[in-house]
Amino acid sequence: MKTKKVLAGTVAVLSLSALALTGCSNSKSSSSSSSSKTTKATLPVAYKNTATAKKGGTLKVGVVSDSAFKGIFASELSDDAIDSEVGQFAQQSLFKYDDNYKFVKGGAADISFDDSAKTATIKINKKVKWSNGLPLTAKDVEYAYEIIANPASKSNRYTDSLKNIKGMEEYHAGKSDTISGITMPDKYTVVLHFKQMTPGMQTSGSGYIWENAEPYEYLKDVPFSKLQSSDKVRKNPVTYGPYKFSKLVQGESAEFVPNTYYWGKKPSLSKITIETVSTSTAGAALKSKKYDIMLDEPASVYGQNKKPKGYTMVGKAELAYSYMGFKVGKYDSKTGKNVEDKNAKMNNKSLRQAMAYALNVEQVSNKFGYGLRTRATSLIPAAFKEYKNTALKGFPQNIKKANSLLDKAGYKKGKDGYRKTPSGKKLVVHLAAMSGSANQEAIMKNYIQCWKKIGIKAQLTNGRLLDFNNFYDKVENDTKDIDVFFGAWSLSSEPSPADLYSEGAPYNFTRFVSKKNNQYLKNIDSQKAVTNHKWRVKQFKEWQAYMNNQAYVVPIQDYYDAYPVKNSVKGFTLQTSKGYTLWENVSLTK
Repeated sequence: MKTKKVLAGTVAVLSLSALALTGCSNSKSSSSSSSSKTTKATLPVAYKNTATAKKGGTLKVGVVSDSAFKGIFASELSDDAIDSEVGQFAQQSLFKYDDNYKFVKGGAADISFDDSAKTATIKINKKVKWSNGLPLTAKDVEYAYEIIANPASKSNRYTDSLKNIKGMEEYHAGKSDTISGITMPDKYTVVLHFKQMTPGMQTSGSGYIWENAEPYEYLKDVPFSKLQSSDKVRKNPVTYGPYKFSKLVQGESAEFVPNTYYWGKKPSLSKITIETVSTSTAGAALKSKKYDIMLDEPASVYGQNKKPKGYTMVGKAELAYSYMGFKVGKYDSKTGKNVEDKNAKMNNKSLRQAMAYALNVEQVSNKFGYGLRTRATSLIPAAFKEYKNTALKGFPQNIKKANSLLDKAGYKKGKDGYRKTPSGKKLVVHLAAMSGSANQEAIMKNYIQCWKKIGIKAQLTNGRLLDFNNFYDKVENDTKDIDVFFGAWSLSSEPSPADLYSEGAPYNFTRFVSKKNNQYLKNIDSQKAVTNHKWRVKQFKEWQAYMNNQAYVVPIQDYYDAYPVKNSVKGFTLQTSKGYTLWENVSLTK
């Protein structure tokens, strides 16, 4: 299962007709509650099928998406959640982990740490081979770091976390041809040398350890600048997971067959197919039993099919959340830093907080989340129970408070009912949001109406919703036609937020930068946090309160995942420790 931070698409959808009935509350005071509050979903994490498994067979998988997947099957170059879903049958991380995501032995490689020497040693299992028959070697592990750090590859994975490896910054700047902090004592050993040890290092998804490798011998003739568009990455990827790619229809579907060189248990299935299915047809596909498993099922489809005939629903709290972000700067690719513009339109805390308090997120979640979506209260989702600041209330809808914030900040209303900036200029906020169907359009129209209630005039960027790829292309490149945007994060299994919100994080899409934020993020991943866990938890909770106060990134919803699994499927589970070898153990019954 996923252990890395990736961009997530729109997951929450509403019924267009039902939304027209509720709309945005007309209340001039707090209206955060709803008369139709739903119970949070509680589903089993696995389906126990006691029937006898048959040999072979084709597993049909549907992944719900209204956009074509990019089809970049190199984790160093892709940050698309759908690419991860599609490639998971063939792609496998280096290290195995337990139910708490702590590294354990038994993976394609094992990793050990020496705090005093500030090193991590990776020992590759000599049985592991790529799907072209070549062995997985130390160079393949080191090459993955080079792809990330080489500026020509334009990887968004080059973050402050990986700069902790000695020599990474020098290599990135072109001052060195190699990464000095990555040594290879022999063909199957890699030693990483760090500037400092961090508390999350021994947990999968920390960001300080890259957990993938790339086939150097297969890709070495492709320039870094051409890797992302190369057929070797997009059409004929070489992997070392239980299955290998056998057919790809760009952006639409993929077919997999067993990898004859796989180092682990021989897979049971003779073929796996996966294809995208639109949100508008997902319900019908489920009713017709078109797929054996459906991934990324929208809440609305679950709400209408909580007990689909012939399926068992499994689920768990997702490491993910949606958010509203305010653009206040640019990312400088030359310096590798976010640069905040103090004069940006959205760089007024009262304006941001008011826009957050105006939204009827709880009403939307209660009526249309079907137990899978709940209003988020901070930028650490509920799945991370230990680190979550449960004292925070987030931004429950409060129209009176929103109006008061704007009045005191000098945003006066004109004759048309819309507010002007404190300097007297017309205020028009350009909103970017992803498409998901007519229902998603209804959500955004609802929010625009909420803002109208407090005198904020908002317009959709380009006058419409944007597809997944176009949306993130604009957000990542800081185009001038976006002031506020709604995004989502599928998180890694280590809760450190540094790779999303630090000064050097390309994923810090708002471009907010402050000394206090930098210090909190450094504290969370500091040497002190390695030996003082309680202090680290305290830093997490204070950071959440600080980010809510600043409101550059406003939490919207926490997610709970539901997977329809056909009753003829055996071995499917969401248990964390079994995710590493999941697909080699999935079969079909007689």
